[in-house]
Amino acid sequence: MPKGIYKVPVAANEPIKNYAAGSPERKELQAMLKELRSKETDIPMYIGDKEVRSENKVRLAPPHDHKHTLGYFHKSDKKHVEQAIEAALQAKEKWANLSWEHRASIFLKAAELIAGPYRAKLNAATMLGQSKNAFQAEIDSACEIIDFLRFNVQYMTEIYAEQPISSLGVWNRLEWRPLEGFVYALTPFNFTAIAGNLPTSCAMMGNVVVWKPSNTQVYSANVLMEVFKKAGVPDGVINLIYPSGPDAAEVIFNHKDFAGIHFTGSTEVFQNIWQTIGNNIHKYRSYPRVVGETGGKDFIMAHKSADAKALAVAISRGAFEYQGQKCSAASRVYIPSNIWEEVKSFVLADLKDMKMGPTEDFTNFINAVIDEKSFDKLAQYIENAKKDKNVEIIAGGNYDKSKGYFIEPTIILTKDPKYTTMCEELFGPVLTVYVYDENKFEETLELVDSTSPYALTGSIIAQDRYAIELATKKLSNSAGNFYINDKCTGAVVGQQPFGGARGSGTNDKAGAKINLQRWVSPRTIKETFTPPTDYKYPFLQKD
Repeated sequence: MPKGIYKVPVAANEPIKNYAAGSPERKELQAMLKELRSKETDIPMYIGDKEVRSENKVRLAPPHDHKHTLGYFHKSDKKHVEQAIEAALQAKEKWANLSWEHRASIFLKAAELIAGPYRAKLNAATMLGQSKNAFQAEIDSACEIIDFLRFNVQYMTEIYAEQPISSLGVWNRLEWRPLEGFVYALTPFNFTAIAGNLPTSCAMMGNVVVWKPSNTQVYSANVLMEVFKKAGVPDGVINLIYPSGPDAAEVIFNHKDFAGIHFTGSTEVFQNIWQTIGNNIHKYRSYPRVVGETGGKDFIMAHKSADAKALAVAISRGAFEYQGQKCSAASRVYIPSNIWEEVKSFVLADLKDMKMGPTEDFTNFINAVIDEKSFDKLAQYIENAKKDKNVEIIAGGNYDKSKGYFIEPTIILTKDPKYTTMCEELFGPVLTVYVYDENKFEETLELVDSTSPYALTGSIIAQDRYAIELATKKLSNSAGNFYINDKCTGAVVGQQPFGGARGSGTNDKAGAKINLQRWVSPRTIKETFTPPTDYKYPFLQKD
């Protein structure tokens, strides 16, 4: 039994290593990249206390070098989904009853393992499997997942500490119970940190999890699972499987013990999931928690007072870091006519200076998009733009998949603010620019708000404070993460909780306490010390 009210270590953001030439972290990472490329990894499912293998193996390759084999993972079928659910439910009671400080210790240890002995391995796996350069891997698969783990432990203790007031003779308490059943974590390819956070934030609150990562993120997911097991996550608490989406959905969303889904992915998939859950609502023990961060059509809005160089850097970084494959990446930009030519010259100079190639060469800023499906989709958008007389490709426009899935950073200039690439989510290094009349700022703000069904991230670049205030108010529902004089990417755990509304999700803010509150079901307990012994109230007395 606990003998104290414990305080966890105060969470602080993990310092970012710079991987400069000759630095120890660069040498360690380069050695790890070489080691991982030298072998083929056999990746099993993790169900309960077993490593499970199937006869259906799927090859893994770097997106920037698709002829090289990193290894194979064992594809799951419906039987494996059922086994994962059963293993989770068997582990549930013991895990839920474990004292909270021991759950905290496990995930704090996981953070320390990633910060230290597993840092290079997780970063290298992300660089090879997801084609992230060293810096993008560092801020994602090292720093952000470490921050998620540390800050979530702190948020967990804050939630448990939230208690009601009590009147005289009464003690009121809140018990923060895990959900009744299992949680399904469905995670994306583009952030290793998200893939780690979605299952662990649920498990931290006493839940058991069935975790399905994107097929294109399995390579680094396997390293995360190695860390979780090393940190002491008990068997069955997090079960890692690789079924098709339809196979997983058929089993999970028909199970009476389905208690919730923690999702990051496309809006279309999330809406279909929501509809399926709604149709099956009568089958469940309780109303499932549905938490999702989905698509975006993120914007940079510039005012005529904007600093041209600051705007150009916000565009170059915001649109093209990690090949635009961030939920938050700048995809549409609105630039006033008075500064357009200057901004264009700065951005084109940046693009001319950017190198594109494999992640193992640390001088490359641009790497490959995630797979052939993404490559073909983006190439088609570019080809359509080349044929359209109403738009002009002013940078890039080339692509090549002979060795890797490389799309050149591309800028489309349009005279139509409702052109296809201003409205649809592309998820790649393709940016569309609309130049507006410098004197029509307010009208353009309305255009920004109404163009897209999404509301994830956006930014205003301006020196005029009245313009900044106007944009902040007019665009209040246009972005869940709003930036002033900065690019629209780069949310930091504990500093800018991340998530959007409208078509971008439930806005439950990963990296915030409100997200963890979604994975508990509070029970109110009232204890009366001297209960009444007569039913009569004083008002019943005769005059």
